Amino acid sequence: MNGMKSFLIAAGVPGALGALGAVVVSLWLGSAAPQDLSLRLPGGDGAKKVSRKLRPVVLPGEFETFAGQAADLPGSWPQFRGPNRDNVSTENIPLARTWPEGGPPVLWSVELGEGYAAPAILNGRVYVLDYDHVRQADTLRCFSLADGREIWRRWYSVRVRRNHGMSRTISAVTDKYVLTLGPRCHVMCLDAATGEYRWGMDLVNKYGTKVPPWHAGQCPLIDRGRAILAPGGEVLMVAVDCSTGKVVWETPNPLGWEMTHSSIAIVEFGGRRMYVYCAGGGVVGVDAETGRILWQNDKWRFNVNCPAPVPVGGGRIFLSSGGGAMMIQLSKSGDRFAVETVFRLRSKVFASEQQTPILYNGYLYGILPRGAGERNRQMVCLGLDGKVLWSSGKTRRFGPDGLGPYLIADGMILILDDDGVLTLAEATHKGYRQLARAKVLDGHEAWGPMALAGGRLIVLDL
Repeated sequence: MNGMKSFLIAAGVPGALGALGAVVVSLWLGSAAPQDLSLRLPGGDGAKKVSRKLRPVVLPGEFETFAGQAADLPGSWPQFRGPNRDNVSTENIPLARTWPEGGPPVLWSVELGEGYAAPAILNGRVYVLDYDHVRQADTLRCFSLADGREIWRRWYSVRVRRNHGMSRTISAVTDKYVLTLGPRCHVMCLDAATGEYRWGMDLVNKYGTKVPPWHAGQCPLIDRGRAILAPGGEVLMVAVDCSTGKVVWETPNPLGWEMTHSSIAIVEFGGRRMYVYCAGGGVVGVDAETGRILWQNDKWRFNVNCPAPVPVGGGRIFLSSGGGAMMIQLSKSGDRFAVETVFRLRSKVFASEQQTPILYNGYLYGILPRGAGERNRQMVCLGLDGKVLWSSGKTRRFGPDGLGPYLIADGMILILDDDGVLTLAEATHKGYRQLARAKVLDGHEAWGPMALAGGRLIVLDL
């Protein structure tokens, strides 16, 4: 494999700050030394363009085991945006508020194929849906959280044309299952511990899904034992029983709304659990039990929509893209739901081109993209009334594009910019207060979302 590097670094450890050095040194001495990896940029390996004629994908594919073992370590980051799908860590682990010279110690590193497919972590295992350039295969790889040694991998052959890398989705994992969605919309469900194949499907062949530009970016969801996916095409959304692979319900798609790069959010309102999704033609709420459309709004649609909807409470949902932001309000009368716009913001006020903004303690945090006026590439704190409380300032911009990931843990924001510089700042609406900064990656386009488990932070670049 070639192209992207993934580093596991220590963002903090349990206990007082004074204990940090000893614990990290102990972990460092007990871990394999990081590999000496040379960066290979997209297009630099001389790879030939693949034919537009695609060979049929054969599932369950191939399987291989290795010497790695699941770690006896706490913590989990089991899906896109963490345990509660909000990019806020739930761990009660004090993190270091300052770093030693050179930044947090690197514990281990592995080399991956080109892409932005970030990890999911559960039960001491790290899952990454990689792309193997040699085999030309989507490859789910399972590593040990302790030392990065590979435990197993399962792959199926599929030709994927390089387009800002290949892989870009985060798997969903529970105690029983791990669910993947590949670049060309192939779905695979495996036993989370053993990698044994359960079921799979090709959304293009089954539902007529149109693969989005730059490949599929929707991160799959497992909710109440069901795989929840938004194929577009013949159906807008589908629920599949993870234990059997049988379809539970399908949501009709009479308007022909297509799949986007956005992922599904769970919203509770009006006595209903619903799945909210930014499809190609607008935003929609689907009943979690029946798959019936509860409401839809065609006033929010963009050619490219990456961020997921952000529920902010009371039936309000915050939407964002590179073109701006909008707050909508749900209401219910009898069995009918309605939706109205609370406010809409231009990109110069608030926008997020790639990452999903974070709701924390009643405020929204996000980084504006490169084309968003004087605040471009700055971190911005936004009130739920649509008013900007602060921005990080002209001297505190995050990379050349402002597309890197960020998460919140222990009352702090960890921000990774495009060039692999990691910044630590206080997560407060009172102002931007930077605590530490260090370069942790030597590559570029460090856009894959980070994952934090047991005080260990996984970061990656293209």
